[in-house]
Amino acid sequence: MSTTTPEQTGPERTGNRVLRYWPVAAGIAVGVLSGYGVAAGADLAPVLTASGLVYLGAAALQRRGAAWPVFFVAFVVIGASRFLPWEDAATWVLLGFAAAFALYGLVRGAIRPFEALPLQSLAMVLFGGASVLVLIIGGDTAAYIVAAGLLAHAGWDAWHHRTGRVVVRSMTEFCMFLDVIAAGFMIAAALA
Repeated sequence: MSTTTPEQTGPERTGNRVLRYWPVAAGIAVGVLSGYGVAAGADLAPVLTASGLVYLGAAALQRRGAAWPVFFVAFVVIGASRFLPWEDAATWVLLGFAAAFALYGLVRGAIRPFEALPLQSLAMVLFGGASVLVLIIGGDTAAYIVAAGLLAHAGWDAWHHRTGRVVVRSMTEFCMFLDVIAAGFMIAAALA
């Protein structure tokens, strides 16, 4: 009697853990690149804004996989803003995108389930509001607000990772590590 085994494919079955954990590695790399050289809380305010925007965008588009394209747009906005004379441009542009996504989601009727557009909109108000507060007050207090916001968002990532809702799991893994590492850089900058 012979037994057949199912064909083993994919990163989990082949033992190639590198492919399985690419979001973690990418999150660590982007967290280090984002946090390296920060001097003030406002330096990472756009990252905090983008953290809420990615989830809101995926909820408004009603596609979990939309989180990655929204992230890449936010990444380009943040990178391009470094060449502009307005220090706060990225935060305001990302907040404009958030308003557009919320409006688009409402027009599409994406108000159900609650954990999608309604809850993500509320989270965006909190993360975006914290970013605006940081731009207003500045200083070490702003750095601690950004760090607290990023750590709160890491918890948000963990919840979404566990529930498998709103965004793809790879985004939650990536973002969780990015948030914690960037928050660590913010705290170090405030203590220096």
